Amino acid sequence: MENSENPATGEGVAADETVPSRRRMLALGAVGVSAALTIRPAFAQTAVSVMNCEIPVPDVTAAGQYIDASGKIVPPGTKGAFPGAPRPFTGEEVKRAFRGRSLPGTTYDQSQAYLQYIRRLQAGQSGFTCFASIQMPR
Repeated sequence: MENSENPATGEGVAADETVPSRRRMLALGAVGVSAALTIRPAFAQTAVSVMNCEIPVPDVTAAGQYIDASGKIVPPGTKGAFPGAPRPFTGEEVKRAFRGRSLPGTTYDQSQAYLQYIRRLQAGQSGFTCFASIQMPR
């Protein structure tokens, strides 16, 4: 076995031992940076899509129905209930409403009824995935 001197330590090193060269270390660092730059935009894109997703109130299967104060779907004309929203709400609008604002184009009571409806969404209903994604901590 042949010995050579390791320039970093000044000690002898066997020729068959692998000592990472500076070039190899730089290459490994570049791979790490590349991976980080690839993953971060994916998270940013996910955050943007969550804020632009939509939640219809009520979902398409209950179109034309009203929403009562507890968030349940009721027949049109039910006393104290509100007609469905004319358009879906975005994830960003719903997130702001959960923080104390009203949903756009609604009264305070109407907004509260719609938020109760959204809280009651279950898997398989339109808007559930959007609602679930805005509930996830970032």
